[in-house]
Amino acid sequence: MNFIKPLKKEQAQTHLDMYFSRTQRKHPECPTLVRVLSPSSGLDYTFPHGSDDRPYHVASIGKVFTAVLVQIFAERGLLSIDDLVSRYLPACQLEGLFVYKQVDHRNEVTIRQLMGHTSGIADYFEGKTLDGTTMMKDALQNPDTHWMPQSLLDFTRERQRAVRVPGDRFYYSDTGYILLGLLIESVTGKTFGQNLIDEFFRPLEMLDTYLMFHTKPLNGSTAAIESVWLGKKEVSRYESLSCDWAGGGIVSTTRDLLKFDQALREGQLIKPSTLAGMDECPNRFHLGIYYGLGMMEIRFKEFFFLLGHLPKVRGHIGILSTHLYYDPVHDAHIVINFGSTGRMSESFKALIEIENTLGRLK
Repeated sequence: MNFIKPLKKEQAQTHLDMYFSRTQRKHPECPTLVRVLSPSSGLDYTFPHGSDDRPYHVASIGKVFTAVLVQIFAERGLLSIDDLVSRYLPACQLEGLFVYKQVDHRNEVTIRQLMGHTSGIADYFEGKTLDGTTMMKDALQNPDTHWMPQSLLDFTRERQRAVRVPGDRFYYSDTGYILLGLLIESVTGKTFGQNLIDEFFRPLEMLDTYLMFHTKPLNGSTAAIESVWLGKKEVSRYESLSCDWAGGGIVSTTRDLLKFDQALREGQLIKPSTLAGMDECPNRFHLGIYYGLGMMEIRFKEFFFLLGHLPKVRGHIGILSTHLYYDPVHDAHIVINFGSTGRMSESFKALIEIENTLGRLK
């Protein structure tokens, strides 16, 4: 017998308002931005009201944009995702990045492996370094440092080592996505930022969205981004936030991310069969989180067995407790920004609350 009380649309909105108002009061220094759209149930929810144009750093949600760009150009015949990366990038860019146990595997790495994090390359952002430092620590201690794609590759080349041979295991890597960004530039003859504009931002009218430090929003806005907390430091104005690029350097809004996710799921960007391939997630990223080709799948039942009734959702998370998902059962697009590395657990609880609310709609 089902004892869960069903909700009307207005009741669901009130319930979510109460939930996220409490959440916001707990963390007044951080953004609490939420957007949920479920056309089939009639739910169109924004928290706070009128906040869907507030720009924020989306973090690794940007990997979805990069992976979809790769698939767009694959569908146009400019590349195949099973091609060797060395076909498109010069040897000097790959030098030293895929050396494992003194053997250089740079001529064995495929585009698919970079997209799915199985290339064996190290991760400059959170991975171990030879001297024990981390990129995050560097970004906090040296706020005026401006990182370029080549210097990010050099960080891995000089201070890290490959973790396995290509295809041997899953290992999440921002460095691999920097290579994908350079590969996109190679096959198109345009900057990575211009490709984002031409393929997504302009045609989808994502007017508030841009690649931080590289392009500007199409509406000419100069609005400051929402606060960004790395640990206990607020870093939204740090030049060192340039330590991301094709792996997650996009600034967007909940409204614009919703436009992107709708277009992606409705087949406007790539073929449904191509997207289905990205959505296949065979590799475990963390408990309850699995990875495909630039796409994550959340399996709630692994968090707690009583959550087994919740549907699997697909999209991506970012280290700043940012989320973008599609729930196929409720035809729902979910966007969350909590703006802090310290709020990840809380942000997943919010996602579960949203999913439980969607399940109660009548």
